[in-house]
Amino acid sequence: MDLRHEDVILETDRYRIEGKLTLPREGYRSRLSDYVNQRDREFFALSDSTVTALDAPEVTRHASFLMVSRAHVRLVALAAEESFVSENSASTAAG
Repeated sequence: MDLRHEDVILETDRYRIEGKLTLPREGYRSRLSDYVNQRDREFFALSDSTVTALDAPEVTRHASFLMVSRAHVRLVALAAEESFVSENSASTAAG
């Protein structure tokens, strides 16, 4: 199966998580919404992740691999969506 890595943002009640989600390149379940809505999926596996506490945005943690419980996820977005890019991410990308 041909795969691609999509930059995504997940938010829980306490954390903002930015990382790469592996999806099929095309076809069945290749859209982020299809992947997220799979009823049999209990966890989202992310690579190259950054975890930021919502109540302490100056503190970040990095993980090469992270599993996030679907039950705790409140928001899922493509990181490429301009309105979801944080100021820190935008300034880092520009510099």
